[in-house]
Amino acid sequence: MKDIAQFIAGFRHFQEKYFSAEQELFEQLRQGQRPKVLIVACADSRVDPALLMGAEPGDLFVVRNVANLVPPYEPGGSFASVPAALEFAVLALAVEHVIVLGHAQCGGIHALMSNCAAGGEFIGKWMSIATPARQRVLAELPSKPLALQSRACEQAAILVSLENLLSYPWIAQRVAAGTMHLHGWYFDMAQGSLLHYNPARNSFEPITENSAAQSGVTE
Repeated sequence: MKDIAQFIAGFRHFQEKYFSAEQELFEQLRQGQRPKVLIVACADSRVDPALLMGAEPGDLFVVRNVANLVPPYEPGGSFASVPAALEFAVLALAVEHVIVLGHAQCGGIHALMSNCAAGGEFIGKWMSIATPARQRVLAELPSKPLALQSRACEQAAILVSLENLLSYPWIAQRVAAGTMHLHGWYFDMAQGSLLHYNPARNSFEPITENSAAQSGVTE
């Protein structure tokens, strides 16, 4: 119960901060949400997008799943949680940026690269979304240690998700029109650094405010 008590105490702090000191903010949030940014992040307990980016309530629309994956567009897919969230964020909330946030030491990617994900009832099928990333890494780094292959796959899987985002017609249309921008970010928790995918150099590079503004992926 110690952990639960910690969270209850944390909520009391949240109440004091936002419902006492920031009443104007929550008065606005009661009227509805208007985030400009959608983040697809990993469910990993160490990677909290709002915490990493210092976001306030209402700043981010967050979708979290194992290995921060985006499945390709499939009309009529059953119980499609991620596509439903994308559809709502894009068509109802009109977000302007979509960030796929990957990270180092991702358990899902490690399982994929070590061929351990195949045995799960659900995880194997889910991680198959990143199979193109695994195949690319094995082709380019066939004899490298698993840790290096996993890191390369973590970043390659971000690119797979960015490609899959463009398979959704209502996302591709907005990206082509310049009203929406796609970004691939990578959090290196060992170094405490944030990298962004630079399509001009086809590489992940340390992120700055200027580079973030220029890192959109287009068709």
